[in-house]
Amino acid sequence: MWADEAALDAAARRLDEWESSLADRATRARDLSARSQALTGVARSDDGLVTVTVDGSGLLVDLRLDDRTRQHSATHTARQVLATTRAAHADLLRQLTAVTTETLGADDPAGQAILESHRRRLAPDQDRPDAAR
Repeated sequence: MWADEAALDAAARRLDEWESSLADRATRARDLSARSQALTGVARSDDGLVTVTVDGSGLLVDLRLDDRTRQHSATHTARQVLATTRAAHADLLRQLTAVTTETLGADDPAGQAILESHRRRLAPDQDRPDAAR
């Protein structure tokens, strides 16, 4: 099947390189997953009344309300909780970007796709013109 021994050796080397590349990518993917799951995003409102912590997937895991929130309306406090949660998501997204870039590289297509998925989930309103409202 192979015309010469050199072609067979070259094909075997390419297969070995391909296998090694796949193993390396799997290792980096496992590392990225573990590091991402360990992250938390934290934010505190400007007035210090609300502190929010989200886990590596963006879920709320801690909400702290200062006793002074009683001096404000429920509407005000709710707005502060939502704004602070968005800030915690932004903090998490910043960390996820750093970890993904560090683990996979800035130009890695898989890393870019992962980050885009996180952006859509954690900052879904960023592309909407009324997002600042």
